[in-house]
Amino acid sequence: QVQLVESGGGLVQAGGSLRLSCAASGRTFRRYAMGWFRQAPGKEREFVAAISWSGVNIDYADSVKGRFTISRDKGENMVYLQMNSLKPEDTAVYYCAALPVFSTDYERTYRYYGLYDNWGQGTQVTVSS
Repeated sequence: QVQLVESGGGLVQAGGSLRLSCAASGRTFRRYAMGWFRQAPGKEREFVAAISWSGVNIDYADSVKGRFTISRDKGENMVYLQMNSLKPEDTAVYYCAALPVFSTDYERTYRYYGLYDNWGQGTQVTVSS
């Protein structure tokens, strides 16, 4: 298991920016594909962004494409989500997730939350209009 801790959430006005961080600890010697998901009150958890273990391949939900940027620093065991041009509909709890992968899957990204077996506690992002 790997432990994940998110930080960087908060209250921001529409059009503003936030940078979320996810710190991984524990079995970090394993290879993990990483993802960011979010869940708004009364809604299902939804995919936001994913990055492969290699860092080469990245995937975004259409709703955040062009505004959000996912990145990772494997040396520091960190994953980031830079969020720009925030909208009120981005308001949600944001979760970092990790999926262990084998060498054949180092370039893959994963959108389905059910595949991830390591989750952080979440960080609240609130965007006011």
